[in-house]
Amino acid sequence: MRLVIYEGLTRSPTPIFNEKVLAGLGRQVQTTGLLAQDAIDTALRALVRFRALCDLQHVTKIWAIATAACRDARNGRAFITEAERICGAKIEILSGKREAHLTALGVVSGIYKPDGIVGDLGGGSLELVDVHGSRVRHGLTLPLGGLALQDLTGKSIKKAEKLVADSFKGLDILGEGEGRTFYAVGGTWRALARLHMWQTGYPFHVMHNYRISAREALDFSRLVHRVDTETLSKIEVVNAARRPLLAYAALVLENLVRTIKPKQVIISVLGVREGLLYSLLNAKERALDPLIAAAADLNVLRSRSPAHSEELIDWTDRFIASSGLEESADERRLRHAACLLGDIGWRAHPDYRGEQSMNIIAHGAFVAVDHPSRAYLALSVYFRHAGLSEEDLSPRLRELATTHILDRARVLGAAMRVAYILTAWQSGVLGHVPMQVKRGKLVLRLPGSYARLASDRLFSRLRQLARLVGREPSIET
Repeated sequence: MRLVIYEGLTRSPTPIFNEKVLAGLGRQVQTTGLLAQDAIDTALRALVRFRALCDLQHVTKIWAIATAACRDARNGRAFITEAERICGAKIEILSGKREAHLTALGVVSGIYKPDGIVGDLGGGSLELVDVHGSRVRHGLTLPLGGLALQDLTGKSIKKAEKLVADSFKGLDILGEGEGRTFYAVGGTWRALARLHMWQTGYPFHVMHNYRISAREALDFSRLVHRVDTETLSKIEVVNAARRPLLAYAALVLENLVRTIKPKQVIISVLGVREGLLYSLLNAKERALDPLIAAAADLNVLRSRSPAHSEELIDWTDRFIASSGLEESADERRLRHAACLLGDIGWRAHPDYRGEQSMNIIAHGAFVAVDHPSRAYLALSVYFRHAGLSEEDLSPRLRELATTHILDRARVLGAAMRVAYILTAWQSGVLGHVPMQVKRGKLVLRLPGSYARLASDRLFSRLRQLARLVGREPSIET
């Protein structure tokens, strides 16, 4: 059972409250055909609190959905009737097909240009669906959730091994994922990934877009499903209530990776809930880039002059185009996002603006951005505030950045340092003072009255940037 309260229905919805209760509704459904009474009692108590929280937060619209346990149990409809009375809202019992579709839309909404097979592992079922970009293809549902497997096999992992292997035989969808990505959705798979993250000493603890090679995912899931879970290193990072299901989640993942043969496994924290919200947007809103949308929102909330950050995009566009530096469409997108985030830390103490901005961006609730790209965004704004030295740079963040990422972050950071000292963050200036590479020099043009903005400090920053792009600096008035 989970309650998520969002700030609004937008392309990049921000959760402002999130609470879960592990009620275990799917625990006995496969063998008894019924929701267990103790699970029903726990779930209804949770809904009473959730409704009260919605009232406290003045929530204006409630969407409520139920999945496999309520769909399959004979007393599921009776439970839903009582739940609707408590919630004061209609509850949609998702069909397996609709659940798979909404899960895929969740991945579409939060992964940049997805291409592969989405798998959503819940307590009662596993949904599989093929996605490519914004196109969602066919999907299916299987009774292979962790609680369902425990139930069907009498908690025998050996029996579960055969059941899972047999369930995957002859499924066309699995044959279509070779060499692509497998997107893992669901709390128990996130717990498995969290364990892997801590065991391997991964430097970054943001779960969304966490990537594991197919070989490593196969080896790790095989290990987890074959040993006593409590003996695993770092097992304390996994919620005790989820640990009994880890072996089943690992077993399902192991068989999927072996059968599909993907190139990698990516964890998505966005699933059926976010897919539902995404489906409610109009076509124009769905077409928006969620990273740019989120960066633009943060720009409006925290920057001294949001318009200046918007102008910085065009100003750096012209600079990069003239510089000779190669930039892909994806890199251009990230640069635009970094420009929008360039001034969000201005309220911090000057000595800590770089560090605080870096932490806000690196650990922010952004989607549609992988971990190295997060590092680029955070480092660009860090360099803009703290200067171009790496001396005080977070070693964990530095681990995520390739040499290329670090170089481009430093170039953009240096360009922003020129822009902000030049304009004192005021909008309406950058469009009149272009900075471009011309005739082998990096030239900053200050026409007419803008010539009064020239200073030794401005030239020093221009010279720093010029060195990074291998040019001589020049100010033209």
